[in-house]
Amino acid sequence: MPETTMTPDAFQSTTDRIENTIRGVIDGKDEAVRASLIVLLAEGHLLVEDVPGVGKTMLARALAASIDADVRRIQFTPDLLPGDVTGVSVYNPATREFAFSRGAVFANVVIADEINRSSPKTQSALLEAMEERQVSVDGTTHLLPSPFLVVATQNPLEMDGTYALPEAQLDRFMMRISMGYPDMDSEALMLRQRDTHNPLTDVRPVVTLDEVAGLVAYAHRVHVSPLVERYAVTLAHATRSHPDLRLGASPRATLQLVRAAKATAALAGRDFVIPDDVSSLANAVFGHRLIPARHAATGRTSTDAAARIVEQIIGQVHVPVADR
Repeated sequence: MPETTMTPDAFQSTTDRIENTIRGVIDGKDEAVRASLIVLLAEGHLLVEDVPGVGKTMLARALAASIDADVRRIQFTPDLLPGDVTGVSVYNPATREFAFSRGAVFANVVIADEINRSSPKTQSALLEAMEERQVSVDGTTHLLPSPFLVVATQNPLEMDGTYALPEAQLDRFMMRISMGYPDMDSEALMLRQRDTHNPLTDVRPVVTLDEVAGLVAYAHRVHVSPLVERYAVTLAHATRSHPDLRLGASPRATLQLVRAAKATAALAGRDFVIPDDVSSLANAVFGHRLIPARHAATGRTSTDAAARIVEQIIGQVHVPVADR
């Protein structure tokens, strides 16, 4: 569907098809499914952080399978090299010239599985790709396809053989989410349905790349008033001066918060952003970028400490109200 013909009804029906397709694979995790769709519409990247076996990779694969796009999965391991990700120049004896061989990052959806198991040097191979949608090899720039989305997974508990993602890498991810354990009914349903059948095998693309481009363009056109923009900026500035934080949210985080809020508003059937769109996403967008002070993280994980501080800031910052 061309961008110029995307209407509110078409947007709703198309996004509903994507969301329902993913939900057919991921049972009882509507918030995680919605978050993955928001990131797709806002042209961001998603970090899924949770314990093994809760469906992190399954979510990424279901999202990728629902759109008619090139998909590559990279299993990050300690021996993975940067060239495996970006590509390398290979000498051709017949032509006596070097030819660029594309790496796994040249796809519309890149699933970076267990991203924290590779070395910092390999992790850094994604920095340029995630921010600028291009890679530079041997002085030559190669553009990545559009859309381009990285869905990375990592286990926050198992530390053996892992390398913590640096702040510069974390800042490239628009949102970080956790899957959490399924409720009892969903887990029982999973036992009945998946004992002999993998639902991923039935997933077929429900949208084309042109339709995805139209959805993204439609979400970009959602209106953000100056009051709501100021609200997002105030939240970000509050993290930078908070006494319990050593590192606050970056300007990139503020930009991505607003982009995600526009996608959220579009999914809610509105052509304008309200403060609740912003505040509801603040923890998912800001949380992984914040570094709590040592005294603030005592007795809790840094993730829990950051979430507590974000909630505190949301409660303290004045919510704008439009003049009547």
